[in-house]
Amino acid sequence: MTDPSMTDQGPLVVLLSGPNLDLLGDRQPELYGSATLADHVAAAAEEAATCGLVVEHHQSNHEGALVEAVHGSRGRAAAIVVNAGALTHYSWSLHDALAAFDGFVIELHLTNPGAREEWRHLSVVAPAADGTIAGFGGLGYRLAMQAVARLLEGSA
Repeated sequence: MTDPSMTDQGPLVVLLSGPNLDLLGDRQPELYGSATLADHVAAAAEEAATCGLVVEHHQSNHEGALVEAVHGSRGRAAAIVVNAGALTHYSWSLHDALAAFDGFVIELHLTNPGAREEWRHLSVVAPAADGTIAGFGGLGYRLAMQAVARLLEGSA
């Protein structure tokens, strides 16, 4: 029997980007940098290929669309890397969807939420994640792919 999370090029990693991340490059560059979401996705895909992984990206400004993307990843992807944006702090529906996913989950943030406004300190995604990468800017996308590769190898 074949593993449904495997593609011809390697294990599938679904990269999810939440609300307002489509504005990266323009939105608060003093916080989020000048790189666009497309730049971050390209860096993730490049690193993933180096690690023998394949990336499929989905961005939505709508909570339900991200929940559906998680549901659609079940039995198909080896891992999910999620930058949920502000949904990180209140989307229990996203938490529940991620908790029902049968692969690895990495929570990702460009900035360090713990060093920002108090309302950003709580992550409802974190309890459903295997780990969190935060505060490394665009490097976090590469680190997330490396983390997935190590988890899949069993060496994390």
